[in-house]
Amino acid sequence: MIQSNATFGGSFAFAPHFTDAPGFRMHYVDEGPRDGEVVLCLHGEPTWGYLFRHLIPVLGATHRVIVPDHMGFGKSQTPAARSYWLQDHIDNLERFVLALGLTGITLVMHDFGGPVGMGLAARHPDRIRRFVSTNGPTPFGQADLLARVTENAAVSPWFRWIVQAEAEGNLETVLGQLGFNILSTLKLNGFENNAIITDDWLAAYGAPFASPAECLGAIGWAKGFATGAHRFEAPDTAADRAVRSKPALAIWGDADRTLHAAHFLPLFEAVFPGARVHRLAGVGHYCLEDAPEIVNPLISAFLGQT
Repeated sequence: MIQSNATFGGSFAFAPHFTDAPGFRMHYVDEGPRDGEVVLCLHGEPTWGYLFRHLIPVLGATHRVIVPDHMGFGKSQTPAARSYWLQDHIDNLERFVLALGLTGITLVMHDFGGPVGMGLAARHPDRIRRFVSTNGPTPFGQADLLARVTENAAVSPWFRWIVQAEAEGNLETVLGQLGFNILSTLKLNGFENNAIITDDWLAAYGAPFASPAECLGAIGWAKGFATGAHRFEAPDTAADRAVRSKPALAIWGDADRTLHAAHFLPLFEAVFPGARVHRLAGVGHYCLEDAPEIVNPLISAFLGQT
């Protein structure tokens, strides 16, 4: 776990907040006016709230921007006795949102933050106001969900590696050294913007994984796919109807090597027909890192227009 006051050369100079509501010490950023509309930013694998460092001040001028680190990531605790499947992260987020009393939420979701956020929406559609997918899948009971996930995994270097490494018995060994191989992992997933790599940037992404014991979150997310342990949350009829009526925006870096637009944007369009979709050529999986100058204004404009 990163030191709570670590700012990585001032690049993440947000006051740390913590709650034990999910059953572990969960870190979150809470910026902007307390009475502002809530924007809840959800990271994925193997990142943390640092991914949203450029978006936070842009939206924080007018909105209350809350950015939690999932269990086992960032400045949050990595408990040894917990499991790290999708359903666990949904449970944790639900407890977090209820403890903070958050309503009128705009979800900004990246990577596995998508399934976690959609899981929250399935359970509490009344608390969600808008959806923003930034290379973040939106599973919501679609009939072709598992087929699309399977087809994507067949052409994704990251998912192919996960399956092979688990079969050969070395997935935990390799990901247990994530603090050392963080850049190669990000590149495998489709990180394109090499110009932003600095010592502070590398430290920010590598520091959460300083030892094998601190890599349980990253290991669990990968292992859950390899073993079929993750469980997507399916909405009931009322939740499905409620969510489909809400404003939504998708921003997708087309150079994503892990989550291909051809497989995942149709899932978004099935839930949010007619919603605006922006596909960004030359932008990779981590679109918030590769093109914040494009992504952040798109999100800000969407909030202003809806």
